Amino acid sequence: MFSPVTSVLILQAGTPPDDVSSVVGDISTWFIDALGVSLASLEIIPIYQGEPLPAPDASRVAIITGSWSMVTDKHPWSEALAQWIRDAMAIEMPLFGVCYGHQLMAHALGGTVDYHPGGCEIGLQEIHLTAASRNDPLLQDWPKRFSAHLTHLQTITHLPAGAQVLGFSEHDPHQIVRYGVNAISTQFHPEFSPEIAAACIRRRAASLESEGKDPTALLAVLGETPEAKRLLLRFIERSDPLNLIEFQQEKTHVIA
Repeated sequence: MFSPVTSVLILQAGTPPDDVSSVVGDISTWFIDALGVSLASLEIIPIYQGEPLPAPDASRVAIITGSWSMVTDKHPWSEALAQWIRDAMAIEMPLFGVCYGHQLMAHALGGTVDYHPGGCEIGLQEIHLTAASRNDPLLQDWPKRFSAHLTHLQTITHLPAGAQVLGFSEHDPHQIVRYGVNAISTQFHPEFSPEIAAACIRRRAASLESEGKDPTALLAVLGETPEAKRLLLRFIERSDPLNLIEFQQEKTHVIA
């Protein structure tokens, strides 16, 4: 029987270093601002602090956030979340993974994650859709190329069986992955604003220079990423056909 989705669950997998959070706030705030959902429809659980996970519930949308941890660290809270993901997949709960969440979903479902051999991918980058995206219900009418904010050192090195790549960048072949009818993830950050991206670049400026990257040039091209943000919003709306989740903005402004 169909269960209407009634709320958004944000599973927060980390918190920014002080030199980032002091400028742009916490990860939970980034998602609240990006989603614009009413707080009555939103629950945030800081799982990285060891907070207990609720039972998987197909009537909720779960977003698994980014982190400053690494999936390969296999922290107890992260491995517990990996098992939770497997349990949630078994009941087709709507799941959207972002960066760390993207990699953890792959790890949980039988794929592998490791450091990217090409090093860090950061800043405003172009995402390209695969041919398979043309038949995907979430992406079939999406622009073939769009901009998104990224910052990551690790990547999916091998996909789980049955996973499908829907988007890639020049640096990373696994930018959008679908794991099931209600489960998708992005290596890029749909919740990032240019200010958040800038804070992340400034924090890594010295190491970026040592890798031959130009932080000043990366900062100069930052801008809004409406298609990346809209993808997360559309996922929630597609999971909520009865429109029971209320957005603070007018829907016509956030969903094309």
